[in-house]
Amino acid sequence: MFFAIKDALGEEVEYVRHDEASLEGFDGVLLPGGFSYGDYLRSGAIACFSPIMEAVKQFATEGKPVLGVCNGFQMLLELGLLPGAMKRNDGLKFICRPVELKVENNETMFTSGYTKGEIISVPVAHGEGNYECDEDTLAQLKANNQVVFRYAQAINGSKEDIAGITNERGNVLGMMPHPERAVETLLGSEDGLRLFQSIVRNWRESHVTTS
Repeated sequence: MFFAIKDALGEEVEYVRHDEASLEGFDGVLLPGGFSYGDYLRSGAIACFSPIMEAVKQFATEGKPVLGVCNGFQMLLELGLLPGAMKRNDGLKFICRPVELKVENNETMFTSGYTKGEIISVPVAHGEGNYECDEDTLAQLKANNQVVFRYAQAINGSKEDIAGITNERGNVLGMMPHPERAVETLLGSEDGLRLFQSIVRNWRESHVTTS
């Protein structure tokens, strides 16, 4: 994630440790994939108690962009910043391969660089990516156009093939596929780069000052 922003996107980026307590001075937060705390209990369940997470919640409340990818998505669910939960993949196997995603909503700060209905290629790497929610939550997600990405083909059992959702405000996105692993042709796809470009463009356009 760090090098996707630094090298491919060409923007400033810094690591923030889990035991920090402030995000002052930052314009966006990116929660990367991985296996936080070994994924003991539920994935992301322990990470959500890290000191920095209070700052992440405040950051989201202020309307600033927060992106959670894979384990980062799981953290956002555990924090309550996004609705629903994750289960083990159907078949109980780890899945690691490129997949096709359908862009369901291109009117967010994360997806304005895509066209609605576009099929993009982004890799997945997860064992607990089976998104689950109750029917009321699903109806709300649909009504508010919060489903941003769907798998073009079923891969892990996710309800209605959901691969990524936003909060109602639209400034928090959680997705299981890894856009940071699809920012250069050498990696097999550049389709993920437009997500990061969308964030930067939206943030700068909405914070332009004129004299």
